[in-house]
Amino acid sequence: MLKDKTIVLGITGGIAAYKAVDLASKLTQAGVKVEVIMTEAATKFITPLTLRNITHRPVVTDMFEPASEWSVEHVALAEAANAVVIAPATANTIARLAGGIADNMLGTVVLATKAPVIIAPAMNDLMYANSVTQDNVAKLKARGFTFIEPEYGRLASGKMGKGRLPDTATIIQAIEQALGQKRDFEGKRIVVTAGGTREPIDPVRHIGNRSSGKMGYALAEAARDRGAKVTLVAANVALEEPAGMEIVKVKTAAEMKMAVAGAVKKADVLIMAAAPADYQPEAIAKAKIKKESGQNLTLNLVKTPDILSEVRGDFLRVGFAAESENLVANARKKLAEKKLDMIIANDITKADSGFDTDTNRVVIIDKKGKTEKLPLMSKREAADKILDRVRGMVGSRE
Repeated sequence: MLKDKTIVLGITGGIAAYKAVDLASKLTQAGVKVEVIMTEAATKFITPLTLRNITHRPVVTDMFEPASEWSVEHVALAEAANAVVIAPATANTIARLAGGIADNMLGTVVLATKAPVIIAPAMNDLMYANSVTQDNVAKLKARGFTFIEPEYGRLASGKMGKGRLPDTATIIQAIEQALGQKRDFEGKRIVVTAGGTREPIDPVRHIGNRSSGKMGYALAEAARDRGAKVTLVAANVALEEPAGMEIVKVKTAAEMKMAVAGAVKKADVLIMAAAPADYQPEAIAKAKIKKESGQNLTLNLVKTPDILSEVRGDFLRVGFAAESENLVANARKKLAEKKLDMIIANDITKADSGFDTDTNRVVIIDKKGKTEKLPLMSKREAADKILDRVRGMVGSRE
């Protein structure tokens, strides 16, 4: 999504300015043309040379700099931008933007651009909480600016508080969301499940599976970027939490059923990409089961709740079938038994589309019998293909 985009990266004078180097590097690696604007104060913390070597582009530090290709017609930089990102944004810069002050290159570009403006504040926690700063933030939000909330953690002063610059992944997710090319799910509510449940045996052991949650996360992020209001129900997932959506964390299939049942009350679509365990121990030992020499352990297993069958409502229902044999036949059976609108089947025996991979090779089957076999692609690409089909089905219900 970011490849070949032009992003103006504004860096202002805070101690977190050094983190902007990593952001510029990651964007450049993603194929973005990064145009860096540094305020005079920012150059006290990091040098323009560093950013120039990272982006392979000249760095603007002075609106009237003769060597700048933007110096004659500085509004051209504003027009070239697909997005303007200010990271870190100090309280001073936020105040100047709220007042419409354009006496430096960054302020001029922000005032002149029609592109989305994304602001990632970083400052002392008391400065951020100050009513003046909050009023300025509110003014800019009302004008359509996107703010990424600062994180809680250790600040430059040594104290703990809310004021740290969000990490690079969070900022990039916000950029992707702002640049979502398709907004075809605007106004729709989508619930996505991800990960694998763990059913406890005793305080230290559980029954689980190898689901990483990557496909579910890709679907949630794609739906968010296409304008949907997303609730992500995540079970035991060790991935970066995506921004811009509600995340409900669960552990067991019973907890997932409860979370899904609550989330789908106003939903248009439920996508069950998670892998809930099919069975759970009939009884959970209160203390750790000791390994006795020469003795085997026998567990009596009972079925877990069947979430797709038991959670009902007036919404589109999409399931997943991770199969090791008879891929399409087993998926069709599951589609019919659970009365789904669509099912996504993938062969978990394939090295490039099994558990914990970044790619997938899926077959989409809908309730009318239409089958679409997708070639190997990234899970994010597969997510968009799946959502294309979902959007068509949602449209037929409108």
